[in-house]
Amino acid sequence: MLTQENSHLGTSFRQYFKIVPALTEELKREAYRIRHSVYCEDLQFEFSRPDRFETDEHDAHSLHLLIRNVSNDTFIGCTRIIRPPLNNNDRRLPFEKTCAQTLDRSIIDPSRLPADKIGEVSRLAVIASFRRRKGEKNHPINISEEDFGTGLMTRFPYIPLGLYIGTVELARIHNIKVLFMLTEERLVSHFSRLGAQLEPIGAPVEHHGLRFPSMVEISSTISNMRPVFRPLYQTIAEDIQSWLEVRGQQAKQAHSSHCR
Repeated sequence: MLTQENSHLGTSFRQYFKIVPALTEELKREAYRIRHSVYCEDLQFEFSRPDRFETDEHDAHSLHLLIRNVSNDTFIGCTRIIRPPLNNNDRRLPFEKTCAQTLDRSIIDPSRLPADKIGEVSRLAVIASFRRRKGEKNHPINISEEDFGTGLMTRFPYIPLGLYIGTVELARIHNIKVLFMLTEERLVSHFSRLGAQLEPIGAPVEHHGLRFPSMVEISSTISNMRPVFRPLYQTIAEDIQSWLEVRGQQAKQAHSSHCR
């Protein structure tokens, strides 16, 4: 039900958070720092690095996204969209290799889709101080049963849903049609209850716990988005577009200065 409280999700979100595409090396390092904090230090899924940046071979061909805490101007969460490496003979996304035996290609076959129209959501993470709920410290991102049906704005999962919607919009801007992901069953269920259309595409696999391969179609997700979330989507889309415009202007100015 659309209430006065949740009709202002976009306004409320902007009071506390901002979605920022990581277009510069400096911003990408913020994402790598968050990833190290979550995946190497908290969860110990990856080995710790001396520089405290968690990076891998996929970062060079990924789109990176951050969420910033407005009150203290710090970055608190991140995610990325891995794109197929177009300069490599093996253009499979990481999940295709992990799910080689369990992917149901009768539902969708990534190898038959244009490589520039697909991507994989990866390294979705939020720093520990914002994964504050009991029982959530062992997960890279938090949504709990308490987020549903309370009617309290303070319980609304702004951070994970903001990152998810931001990822969808970033994909749309780059003309990506389908996003894939490997995620916990609880997140598939919870995101679905929040209006996200994650479709299972195979049997679960063991990958730092049981993970389910899923997909989301960008155009249908946006067009079929529940009305309650449209103000939030519009706010995040405006923030991303504004940031891209600023970066575009900066690039033009830098080019003009170089040509003088």
